[in-house]
Amino acid sequence: MKKVEVVIVGSIGLDTIETPFGKAENVLGGSAAYASFASSFFAKTGIVSIIGKDFPQKNLDFFEEHGIGIEGIEKSAKGTFHWEGKYGFDVNIAQTIKTELNSLADFNPQLPESYRNADFLFLGNFDPEKQLQVLSQMKKRPKLVVSDTMNFYISSKPEKVLEVVKTADIALMNDAEARQLFKTPNLVKAAKKILELDSEFAIIKKGEHGCLLFSKKTHFAAPGYPLENIIDPTGCGDSFAGSLIGYLAKTKNLNEKNFRKAIITASTIASFNAEDFSLNRLSRLKKTEIKNRITEFKKITKF
Repeated sequence: MKKVEVVIVGSIGLDTIETPFGKAENVLGGSAAYASFASSFFAKTGIVSIIGKDFPQKNLDFFEEHGIGIEGIEKSAKGTFHWEGKYGFDVNIAQTIKTELNSLADFNPQLPESYRNADFLFLGNFDPEKQLQVLSQMKKRPKLVVSDTMNFYISSKPEKVLEVVKTADIALMNDAEARQLFKTPNLVKAAKKILELDSEFAIIKKGEHGCLLFSKKTHFAAPGYPLENIIDPTGCGDSFAGSLIGYLAKTKNLNEKNFRKAIITASTIASFNAEDFSLNRLSRLKKTEIKNRITEFKKITKF
């Protein structure tokens, strides 16, 4: 087996999602599912997660068929994590109908020995104390550690979230999370706070409106791709994160110019993800489609 270059740690679940454009029941979801699949377009990727006794074997086969390592997926006697949500016409806002943690409540990530030398690590959206524990399992400091979080942990464990921000190289968060964590309505001020916590770059996601990249000297604004057919935005943030770290692992270049390219590439993958439920669109995605949409991004950002 080819050495795992990117390790993705996070949730795998079964989602039930309703949007104005349809409904999907018990489909593959979770932060690690989306992020690992997006990363696998660019680099050899392995997942660390937990599933339940009801998790379909076809979903594990799906990962393997796309070259994603599943050695780090633990199987529990409980049920699989389940999230049920609904979107209105504002696709930036998800209404949670039901969350059943099930096996995820017992998630205590353990990295397989073969993953512990990986150069790129993504700590998906889970307990910040466990995110720090995962990093301590690495045999060496990865070249790049990217983390994610959510408002639940910002409310319940803000000091630990800040510790993760300081420890990770890139702490991804959306605009609402950045405002909440740093107690400011101004994203520029929030980004400066991130940079003060030993981060070389601050990346703040803005959903369908793109994202912002800040360094101590400059900033970069990437637009969202103007999609005509948005079916389901679930997992777009995780697809963005996975393709970001996957692209950086492939190119092995961590300067600002390449980070800008990585952000456009990640925005491209995330835009495709929104075109269907679950991982359906990404599973059909061709490299020529990615290349063509990146070319479109270049045109709409040219001034």
